[in-house]
Parts: sequence; C-alpha cells; structure tokens
Amino acid sequence: MAASGALRDSRMVGRLRLVSQRLAGMEATSVPELVRWMTAMQAQDLPAALWAVGVRVPGAGITDVRAAIDAGTVVRSWPMRGTLHLVAAGDLRWMLDLTAERLTRSIAGRHRQLEITWADVEKARDLALEHISAEGPVSRAALFKVFDDGGQPTQGQRGIHLLASLCTAGWCWGHWYNQQLIAAFDEWIPSSRSLEREEALVEFLLRYFRSHGPATLRDFAWWTQLPLTEVRTAFEHVRCELVELEFEGTSYWLSPEVAELLDSGVPGGRSVHLLPGFDEFVLGYTDRSLVLSPEHSDLIVPGGNGVFKKTVVAAGKVVGTWALKGTGPGAAVVPELFDEARPLGPTAQAALAKDGRRYATFLAT
Repeated sequence: MAASGALRDSRMVGRLRLVSQRLAGMEATSVPELVRWMTAMQAQDLPAALWAVGVRVPGAGITDVRAAIDAGTVVRSWPMRGTLHLVAAGDLRWMLDLTAERLTRSIAGRHRQLEITWADVEKARDLALEHISAEGPVSRAALFKVFDDGGQPTQGQRGIHLLASLCTAGWCWGHWYNQQLIAAFDEWIPSSRSLEREEALVEFLLRYFRSHGPATLRDFAWWTQLPLTEVRTAFEHVRCELVELEFEGTSYWLSPEVAELLDSGVPGGRSVHLLPGFDEFVLGYTDRSLVLSPEHSDLIVPGGNGVFKKTVVAAGKVVGTWALKGTGPGAAVVPELFDEARPLGPTAQAALAKDGRRYATFLAT
C-alpha cells in the first residue's frame, strides 16, 4: 500500500485496530510477547487486565498471566497518567524516566493537600529500601507500618501517594498478585533499559502506533500525558516508518503491515469479542467516537464515574456490555446490546458464544 491513503468508512478504523491490538488476524505467541507488543496496558483493575492479556494470547490461561507477573517479565506499575499499567519489565525504566517528572508536577497539588514534600518522599525511600534490604519484599500493609513508625503517616491516601512516588522514581516496584509485595526496583528488575529522552520518545511513538493504530498524535499525547509540541517534534523521526490514513480531515497513523490489509482484506468483519472493562481497545485513545458511538458512552462509563464496563465488540464497533452470571461450570456470559432491535446475526452469535467459552476456560486454567 502507498505511504498514505483515505478511509471512507469509520468502521474500518475499528477493524484495523483489532489487528494492531492482536485481537484479530495476527496472534501473540506468549504473555510477555503480547504485553511488550502492546507497550502498556491499562491495569487499574487487575482481573480486567488479566483477561485483557488472555483474550489476545490464544490458549493462555489466567495462571499464565499471573506466572509472567510472578516471574517479573511483566510488571504492573505507574508508567504514565498516574494509572497502573502492565508493561514489559525491560521497558519500565525508560518509560518512568520519560513520564515521571510530568506526572510529579501534575499531582503536586494533591501532595500539598497531603503535606507530602520531596524530603518526605526521600525519607520514605530510605525507610523502604532499608527494610527491604533486611527483610526482603514486603507487603503494602507492612511497609505502611514502617512508614508510620518512621514518622511518615499513611492515613488519608498519604501512604499510597508515597508508595506511588517511590515506584515512579524507579526506587521500588510493587509486585501485585494475591497481595501487593514491594521490592527494590534494581533487585527485581535488573535488566530494565535506560534510554535518552529523545530515543525513548521515538520508541514510545513507534510502538504505540504499531500496536494501537490507526491513531492520532493527540491520541498518543493523551495516552502518555506528554506535551503535544514535544510529541510532534519527535514524530518526525518515525513518520517514514508509518502509514498515514485520512478520515474526515484527520490524519491517523498505523504500521505498514496493518495498512497493507486494506488491499488484501482486513480481518474481523464478522468477529465478536468480549473485552474486559478498561481495555485498551476503548481506553487507548482520547477520541473513542470511531468505535464507540457518543450516545452510548454513558452506558460504558455510567455517570462519567471513570469505571469502564466490559464491552461487546462486533466487527470493531462497541455494540454493548456484558457480565458473567453465576460461578463455576454453570457461569454464563450475558450480553446487553445497546440496540435490542438489532440483535446479532447467527454468525456473530456463534462468535460471541465461542468467546464466552474461551473466557470460562481462561478463568479455569
């Protein structure tokens, strides 16, 4: 395909994103490979994050995702937006180096409310690393007691803000599984790369558009909370490695490999996916209108409360929500479509049932 082109149908954007995000066509071979491909995956809700990985890795069970977190090949931290994400261990340090300063500035007001100064953060660092050096990885509750005993109160969200500051500064890392264990960053993730700022931003850009495209520069700037001016400057270094598609006057960027499918056939035209709440297919963009009709936004995030429901995605378009009713072998996926007057056809119904069985298998293995 040429280096640029035009889209006539917004529905094609969603199908191309399915391919980029490894939900259709190209398949991931392992949990660590998938997480690294996606660059960063929203993980504020851990059960949702586990399925977000599992739905993209054929044959993976929930134990496979947990094992990758336990092994430290996949980590859950605050690489951007002050929000927990899953990232590859080797990427965490350069991401934090790129985004931590801006994040720190963005929460400065909240830290003033909580009476947290930089000296308090450094004191909490010393308390945490001294305790971890002596006792090994420690639970969050035990670490908060160390903070309290050391003169750093943890009440009223003060503790979690201190902990987040230690993680975003690259001193500690929170290992989440059945409970949160805090370890020294360099001991648990010794091989995480460091990059110069420009090199890091260029890599971030290229990998985002390859894994999330078609997307805009504004999508990326919102996703990372990096300055749009800086993003535009760095983008000139990767422009030649991407394809530009225009839709209604807006430029969208994606990988050449995915763009070529416009000539040979874009998969996913009859697909149905049961995606978790907070999935990157919805969360990974500042403008979601091409895959989620604005009139349905409140059905995904009721009252704008920031809690995203599980979504039913048909042919790259969010068409409803779903829930799991019951437990164990008798549990069943119950979809709730936005437009009950337009039910899914037989092929889509079969695809939905297949994904429901896949979800049940994922939880059981």
